[in-house]
Amino acid sequence: MKYAFFPGCVSKGACPELYQSVMQVYPQIGIELEEMTTASCTGAGVLQEKNRRLGDVLNARTFALAEQQNLPIMTICSTCQGVMSQANYRMTTDKQYLSEINQLLGEEGLQYRGTTSIRHFVWILLEDVGEEQLKRYIKRPLTGLRAAPFYGCYLQRPTEALEFDDHPDRPKALERVIEILGAEVVDFPGKSRCCGFPILTINEPNSLTMVATHTTDAKAHGADIMVTPCPLCHLNLDGMQAKAANQHNTSIDLPILHLPQLLGLAMNMDPTSLGLNRNLVDTEPVLQKLTSVLSS
Repeated sequence: MKYAFFPGCVSKGACPELYQSVMQVYPQIGIELEEMTTASCTGAGVLQEKNRRLGDVLNARTFALAEQQNLPIMTICSTCQGVMSQANYRMTTDKQYLSEINQLLGEEGLQYRGTTSIRHFVWILLEDVGEEQLKRYIKRPLTGLRAAPFYGCYLQRPTEALEFDDHPDRPKALERVIEILGAEVVDFPGKSRCCGFPILTINEPNSLTMVATHTTDAKAHGADIMVTPCPLCHLNLDGMQAKAANQHNTSIDLPILHLPQLLGLAMNMDPTSLGLNRNLVDTEPVLQKLTSVLSS
């Protein structure tokens, strides 16, 4: 299984532990990656609000590069996945629009034929690696750990761009992976809502309220950790959690793990190699709980 790897901006910048953990995990589960070092940012939905065509041209360029490699794209960011999926949907369902995009790509000698598949790591685990094979890689089942999934916005909608009709298991993919790894899924209402990151710089109090709401709700439902497939969500839920707790005069202390970090723990990888020491909310209680379960 080989993919054109699109790491996105955040895993190479503000959340380096995500890139670190996925680079530890993927060689062990039968995946081969060819990193797209010349691809650009997706625009993260922000650029698209101002200039959708420009955003689509940037993404079409990435798709064309993957098309030249004859490889599907693997993402590790829900936001990247959502933005790219929407751009691809617009182009592949409107031939005239795709032609207009290709006129602009032609200035760089590129053309997009509309054949590239863009797929998030969590989907690949279930659809390509497969549940039975994934179970074979688990050396340390996460028994006793209660994990709340947090999808955020872009990996749940719009459903037509994310191909939910063709892949009906995708809306619950994160829960299924958590179960396969041996942890208990903690369901809570906020799992598919916005994390608050998009409004952080224009309305910080409301953004922090969203962080506090989601994390305290998950914790009230019994979660030991929250798991997200989106580094932008992780930035807010992990990075701004202490500030959110102060704003609401409470204590939260809910560790937020990237999906590859959780997978790596179930594969019995060294926590430091997975970058768990770089998460801002202390992950040591998680490791202690797993150790106590194994020794009991």
